[in-house]
Amino acid sequence: RRSSIVHSRSSIGTPLTHTDFDVRINTDNQNMSALSDIQQAIDSADPYRRQGTTYLHIKDARNSTERTENPTGAVVVPISLATTFQQATPGLGTAQDDPNSFGIGYEYSRTGNPTRGAFERALAASEKAKHAICFASGSAATSAVIHLLQHGDHVLSVDDVYGGTQRYFRRIVSPNMGIGVDFADFSDPSALPIQPSTKMLWLETPTNPTLRISDISAISAVAKEKGCLLAVDNTFCSPYFQTPIEMGCDLVVHSITKYIGGHSDVVMGVVCTNRDDLYERLRFIQNGIGAVPSPFDCFLAHRGLKTLHVRMEAAARNAHAIALFLENHKGVRRVIYPGLPSHPQHSLAKKQQHGFGAMVTFYCVGGRAQSAIILENLQTFALAESLGAVESLAECPSLMTHASVPDQERQKLGIEDTLIRLSIGIESCHDLVEDLERALNEALKTVV
Repeated sequence: RRSSIVHSRSSIGTPLTHTDFDVRINTDNQNMSALSDIQQAIDSADPYRRQGTTYLHIKDARNSTERTENPTGAVVVPISLATTFQQATPGLGTAQDDPNSFGIGYEYSRTGNPTRGAFERALAASEKAKHAICFASGSAATSAVIHLLQHGDHVLSVDDVYGGTQRYFRRIVSPNMGIGVDFADFSDPSALPIQPSTKMLWLETPTNPTLRISDISAISAVAKEKGCLLAVDNTFCSPYFQTPIEMGCDLVVHSITKYIGGHSDVVMGVVCTNRDDLYERLRFIQNGIGAVPSPFDCFLAHRGLKTLHVRMEAAARNAHAIALFLENHKGVRRVIYPGLPSHPQHSLAKKQQHGFGAMVTFYCVGGRAQSAIILENLQTFALAESLGAVESLAECPSLMTHASVPDQERQKLGIEDTLIRLSIGIESCHDLVEDLERALNEALKTVV
């Protein structure tokens, strides 16, 4: 007699045991082998650590309801393009009971928008945070975090940081805002050059582009001891592979443009936090400065978030295989990928992350001419800036994303002209490897 499992909504989110199955399978055929097969099938069907439901259905610490009450019954969040909202009483926002308005209601779309609010709640849940505040770009999100500081404060940033971030720190924050900025190696948390005026530590892990890993928990402990905020740019890992809030950091920043959006069609950023005081200040900054994303962009990025777990697993599998291939190609001097045992912080990555990500960096044999030949001969990879999308991208950081970093600093960090950064997508791994092999072989022909 065929077994039938009776699904109940209350069972979702709770691991199934043989006792549970005994209740749900017809009791006249107690077949322990069948129970084991069913459990194995369920486990193999979900290699995503049960994250898919989190990304697909909105729940947060403020409200346990899955979806906002919607009279249309739409299963996706509607795009609300309205710039202003009718009020029943002067000064009283409309729909204050809508969880996407965070209890404030709606009055003007810069201040609050239903489509954006739904996405912010989904992002907070994905980062295991209480709050998320969206901005028009990752750079705008970074700027909002810096606006938490005051004239005379000091920021200590990891030295190997996104080129746009270091440019903003060096050329805008430091000279124009009266906030000191220094850059340091964060590999030894106990040796960080923290000053009395240091109010914020800024960390990327893995770093961009050399993929160095820093110990978030240890640095968080140092930050708390010194009375500093710890902000972590989690863009390279995405919430799927790393959740810094759970390791004690105060603020998590993402360029949603990258893995969360995932399709190279949205520019956006977000700041996540568990602290109510920081949330209130960031919400004020969001409204006061006005660097908010459009409702349509929020819709697109929210749709991207729903497949984050599937995309990250597929891209990471490709990245691991490509890293192994590159490590054994005679046209490559060195490969940097946290998933390889040769990576200096491989053990830390295993401990801290849920996976190794889909960014691969390598140094080619030869010089600038050879790296250019490789990049110009790629056909499946696109020669382009950015990262984290379904399509694979390749670039030369010294000439592209990190060209604004002073030459001396680039050399110190190892950002040479032979350094190539790959953002691995979800194409056929066979095609990606063949593309790289062809381009590497063309470059090798020119090496004397």
